[in-house]
Amino acid sequence: MVDRSVADVVVERLLAWRVPRAFGYPGEAIAPLVDALDRTGGEPAFVPARHEETASFMATGHAKFTGGIGVCLATQGPSAVQLLNGLYDAKLDSKPVVAIVGEDISGPLGGAHQEIGLSRLFADVCNQFVRYGRRPEEVGALLDQAFRTAAATRSPTCVVLPRQLQEALVPDPQTYGAGVITATPGEPLARVLPHEADLDAAAQLLSGGQRTAILVGQGGRDAAAEIIEMADRLGAGVATSLLGKPVLDERLPFHTGVLGEVGTPAAAELMGGCDTLLMVGTNDPWTDYFPMPEQARTVQIDIDGRRIGTRYPADVPLVGDAAETLRALLSRMRGRAGQQWRATVESSVDRWREVAAERVAAAADPVNPQLVLQELSARLPGTGAVAVDVGSVLYWYARHLTLPPGVNAQLCGTLGSMGCALPYAVAAKLAAPDQPVVALVGDGAMQLNGLAELITVSHLWPRWSDPRLVVLVLNNRDQNGMGGGREPSSDPTHRRPDVPYAGWARLLGLHGVRVDRPELVGAAWDEALAADRPCVLEAVVDPAVSLAPPEPAFADLRGLYAEGAAARKVREQVEVTVTADDLV
Repeated sequence: MVDRSVADVVVERLLAWRVPRAFGYPGEAIAPLVDALDRTGGEPAFVPARHEETASFMATGHAKFTGGIGVCLATQGPSAVQLLNGLYDAKLDSKPVVAIVGEDISGPLGGAHQEIGLSRLFADVCNQFVRYGRRPEEVGALLDQAFRTAAATRSPTCVVLPRQLQEALVPDPQTYGAGVITATPGEPLARVLPHEADLDAAAQLLSGGQRTAILVGQGGRDAAAEIIEMADRLGAGVATSLLGKPVLDERLPFHTGVLGEVGTPAAAELMGGCDTLLMVGTNDPWTDYFPMPEQARTVQIDIDGRRIGTRYPADVPLVGDAAETLRALLSRMRGRAGQQWRATVESSVDRWREVAAERVAAAADPVNPQLVLQELSARLPGTGAVAVDVGSVLYWYARHLTLPPGVNAQLCGTLGSMGCALPYAVAAKLAAPDQPVVALVGDGAMQLNGLAELITVSHLWPRWSDPRLVVLVLNNRDQNGMGGGREPSSDPTHRRPDVPYAGWARLLGLHGVRVDRPELVGAAWDEALAADRPCVLEAVVDPAVSLAPPEPAFADLRGLYAEGAAARKVREQVEVTVTADDLV
């Protein structure tokens, strides 16, 4: 039998779990594993990032775009610390990632160079799953356990492997002693459906609603057809969370858009006027925009029962897969609701679209950022992926970019960390090199890590069958990071340094386009999307354009709600007040 090192066994387990690549930053403590990955000559591959933080974002982006398990590598000490941001992104957005951390401690414990208590460091972000490899014969089963736990809990896990252990030879399996745990990879997750009685109760509640709203999150990704059928059956309007934006065709006449501060007035009005709420796979944090307490009777569907009722009280909780649970509900419902409420919702949507068009057309100095996203809507390829960063670009994406059905879009939805989009885009492009990818980034995120990760793009792109990776940089020079209606400061210390983003791309052998005239924005997108290599499209935009968050519907009544008779009285007043004319 050929001698195998522990590092070779780790590579075997990555293959067994169908992991195509691991992202990381090389170092001495992880060198044996990196060497083993390089020896494969293909898959799984090691993808070096410019920084451990972006490597962890790439791993999380891989999990988000592919539905698989992301893997990131680092060494102990500061290298391990830098993984935390991307791992918290995975934890809060419920994505499976396995972090493999090398350790090379050569002095007495408690005072060695770069020594950090890794168990304590990763305990919270990895939900207490931090395991140390101790013996060569145990490592395979340890990796299997880490992957299985990450998949089952939809969260990150961590395995620490000392360098000496990575280099050690693994004994013949027949010589394993007692106490060695064995495991098999890739066991599928169970099918999850609610109890029959709960489905009956939910169907009865939904059938009795007069003004139904459906709030869709990322958990509804494979249930678009069922959600639309349910909306038609109930005469309901639909809103989505930021993570749920790609689930449904946004051109549907009853689709009110994204809910929350970054969202639309139509979505806020939908929540303010409904008496029944169906939540599908969402843990949306914008609770200020939810219906008022006791206003709406609620059914919530989620695969993770721990999330039900955490944002809004659920009258009927349904723990199950979204598509199958919705099909089970639809089979229990008879007839269709009237269309008066649907007509009200559609009028609200029409009004919002008129307002959005007015905002896009408003004059700005030099370019209106809303116009930049609107012009992309007409040109966005019907396949591929979109990665979105945090900042003002998130507002414009939520309101003004219409995603073609089937285009996957991802962002750091719950953690809200800047600097995620370009690492996400790299992961999406590596997962589907024959598909176009667009990254939407602000100048703050670009200076944070994007300029460095363009080096990664310049290194990787010649291997892609479709070279299109377009990085939009909204250059508003706003040091506060959000723009959004503030007048630019005349003090240069309060403004972000102006960087030639398109010029930097050209220095790296990529394509670069800079646009500072509104009439040329469409042509700039055409050039960027037709380039024969990745492109940075730098749009010089006005930081004074207002973000204009929508007002939560009935915000003035929220503080009046109380328990008992007072609450019922206010709800009756709301029900009388809300007519088709109110929300048009």
